Amino acid sequence: MKIYTKSGDEGQTSLFGGLRVSKNDLRVQAYGELDELNSSISISLHYVKTEKIKFFLQNLQHLLFSIGSDLATPFSEKKLRESIHLDCKGLTKKLEDEIDFWETQLSPLKSFIVPGGSIGASHLHFLRTNCRRAERIIIQLSKSEDINKSIIPYINRLSDLFFVLARAENHSLDINDVVWDQNTE
Repeated sequence: MKIYTKSGDEGQTSLFGGLRVSKNDLRVQAYGELDELNSSISISLHYVKTEKIKFFLQNLQHLLFSIGSDLATPFSEKKLRESIHLDCKGLTKKLEDEIDFWETQLSPLKSFIVPGGSIGASHLHFLRTNCRRAERIIIQLSKSEDINKSIIPYINRLSDLFFVLARAENHSLDINDVVWDQNTE
């Protein structure tokens, strides 16, 4: 299979099922944001030191690909949707359990923190912001088209987990959170 087809040279792409849409279609933007998040995870894996976090990120890459496939499949493609549709409710609960686990390893937050600390934690904070951007586009898409609504809470919780993982990465390296100094001018 060739990597190039030339079918997108006029600014169109195909969704699962063959429907042609503009490359700036909200659906394409939504799964494109997840693709960008996934690529950012691959970079983060080179900097994160905590093995348990790395293992989670490696598994997450495959799951994000599946979620992107779900978003790339219009509801009009009923046969395809049956094989691709994810129920993210259980997956969201797993993220909540993961957040709860990591929070038991950390001191409670008493103030806001800013991204920083180790390079691995900084990358995890970057993943959090990428995830939030993907969430905003997915929500925007959900206002105009039918999508798998269980994806939205999953992506919301995932960004929360990236925040906690950034703190955990710093903690595992004996690096303090960078506390927001609101008096800085």
